[in-house]
Amino acid sequence: MAFLKHIKEDIKTVFERDPAAKSTLEVLLCYPGLHCIIMHRLAHFLYQKKRFVLARFISHLNRFLTSIEIHPGAKIGRRVFIDHGHGTVIGETTEIGDDVTIYQGVTLGGTGKEKGKRHPTIGNNVVISTDAQVLGAIVIGDNSKVGAGSVVLHDVPPNCTVVGIPGRVKKRRDPTTGIDLEHNKLSDPMADIINELNARISKLEEELQKITNNSNTDS
Repeated sequence: MAFLKHIKEDIKTVFERDPAAKSTLEVLLCYPGLHCIIMHRLAHFLYQKKRFVLARFISHLNRFLTSIEIHPGAKIGRRVFIDHGHGTVIGETTEIGDDVTIYQGVTLGGTGKEKGKRHPTIGNNVVISTDAQVLGAIVIGDNSKVGAGSVVLHDVPPNCTVVGIPGRVKKRRDPTTGIDLEHNKLSDPMADIINELNARISKLEEELQKITNNSNTDS
């Protein structure tokens, strides 16, 4: 019963986060993000029962059918939506909270051959945008957003937006606004730094010009 309840939640989540969804039948038949979540729940159940080979085989089949690779050991919460998802990879010790949205090309991976916890922990209501790479045993706080193409190597506090390579916390988010799917509206932290430096240089040039003018007047 719990399995069917989760599937119903997952279907409802698709309608809430994808305006292209037209009918329940379409979602059931044509959404690989939903298919991979359903298959992962089965693989994870078998993994917990130490049926490792069968669990890995189901995850391998899952990857073949959906182009989304989720290790059966990964822990995934409720109402997780993988939009498109092609090329997405989720490692063995990854933990994903509830109401998370993941776009295509995302990697939740490790950084070496270490044992134990080596993949990210993703909080609740997090959005991870296209081609973002979140690497290592780090924590992405609740209500945070990872910008497209970012490479995140350190913890991200709750209610933040992180962008860039390496990822830098850009701004705080208002958690009361709900899930923010507008991952196209992100600033470039490097451009911001360059603009700030240009402004400071212009100010220094103005001060230098004033000093030069005063010296000419005194002479």
